[in-house]
Amino acid sequence: MGEILIKEVSYKNYGKCLEISNGSIDALVTVDCGPRIIRFGFIGEENEFCDEAPVEIDFEDDKFYLRGGHRLWHSPENMPRTYMPDNKPLKWERIENGIRVSQDVEPHVQMKKELEITLDGKKNKLKVVHHLINKNAWAIKVSAWALTIMAPGGLEVIPQPKSDTGLLPNRNISIWSYTKMNDPRVYFGEKYITLTQNPSMKAAFKIGINNEDGWAAYFNHNNLFIKRFEHFKDRNYPDYGVSYETYTTDYMLEMETLSPLTVLEPDEEIVHIEEWELIKSVVRPNGKDEYEIERVLKEYIG
Repeated sequence: MGEILIKEVSYKNYGKCLEISNGSIDALVTVDCGPRIIRFGFIGEENEFCDEAPVEIDFEDDKFYLRGGHRLWHSPENMPRTYMPDNKPLKWERIENGIRVSQDVEPHVQMKKELEITLDGKKNKLKVVHHLINKNAWAIKVSAWALTIMAPGGLEVIPQPKSDTGLLPNRNISIWSYTKMNDPRVYFGEKYITLTQNPSMKAAFKIGINNEDGWAAYFNHNNLFIKRFEHFKDRNYPDYGVSYETYTTDYMLEMETLSPLTVLEPDEEIVHIEEWELIKSVVRPNGKDEYEIERVLKEYIG
């Protein structure tokens, strides 16, 4: 681990990608389409991300392809605004310890997306700085929405808010119309919510929460993936006030963070930061045993 290396590679059906590595972990970023961070994992080992998402949505004479991996959207979700096709090549440049990729301004919605992706040379950590820029001639109200599609078969752990609010509620939990509260994949504990990805269950499940701790974890492949972000207690969030959402179906589980809702004037931007960490050889806990979950996580999450 040490020097950050960047090289062009070809990956599956995604065409040209940029591989960023530090000798221990690597990430692949699409440049013929997207942007997507289509792979993240230990070098030569399994992809922690799902990189084959069989979703296509027609849009006029084009298509939106979900593709998989990590992407940037804008919230609240809306059809067709959210699903602008991103099938054109990107501009990219080297920056310190990584790259910056930028997309052309989206037609119709007039939004521009940029990602700055940097690796730590001493730890198995990656930072993604998301830029969402308003190129309209008028102000819009929007939130940056960072979504990571995880490989199947894992266990997600989401912390519940701990704020002592006395006689007032301290958490928002948003439920989508297709979500079943008795879904066997989800467990609502005292401190955590856990969600198990089950390849044999196709029914969609989604919830959101005001994730004040600013992290979520995913156990898979005997590794631990941690996603960190900042939650702002004094700001408003989309989807009834949630800063973190998760979604699962038969082929993947999605870990989603959101920035506060912001009124963007023309040429203003939202900057939303995630930090990822990947830890090798971590025993997956029982998803319904909060004592065991806390014992495993305390070493990695303060």
